[in-house]
Amino acid sequence: MASGGISRPPTSLNEQAIGAGSIIVDPAHPSGPAEQVRSQLTALIHGGVLPANAKLPTVRQLAGDLRLAAGTVAKVYKDLEAAGLVRTGRAAGTRVNPGQGLAEPALVEAQIFAHAAQTAGLSLEQAQGLLAVGWDRTAS
Repeated sequence: MASGGISRPPTSLNEQAIGAGSIIVDPAHPSGPAEQVRSQLTALIHGGVLPANAKLPTVRQLAGDLRLAAGTVAKVYKDLEAAGLVRTGRAAGTRVNPGQGLAEPALVEAQIFAHAAQTAGLSLEQAQGLLAVGWDRTAS
């Protein structure tokens, strides 16, 4: 909830930056805005939606698009850089490092699973639970 007890609807990144609805910040979500943005950017990078050398929006642009403090987005970019997912250069901006996308076959299978889970009416949390069970069953 925003200050004063008024809830703010989820906000998403504008279409011209990364893509319409690519990043959604839900103020009611138990993890904070920085973690939500970090995890979603990580997923976009690993999923190949943000390919090698793709330029991310500036801190100010993304903060404005998501209606977050610039310091929140700066922390996310710093965390992504520390994890080796992006690099930041003064003139070049923040760009995705090469070699961060998942193998294409794994992404295709993940999309098939996601579609099947959605068709079955499962929530994301339920689908993640099923994936964890499958993961455990295939571990040696």
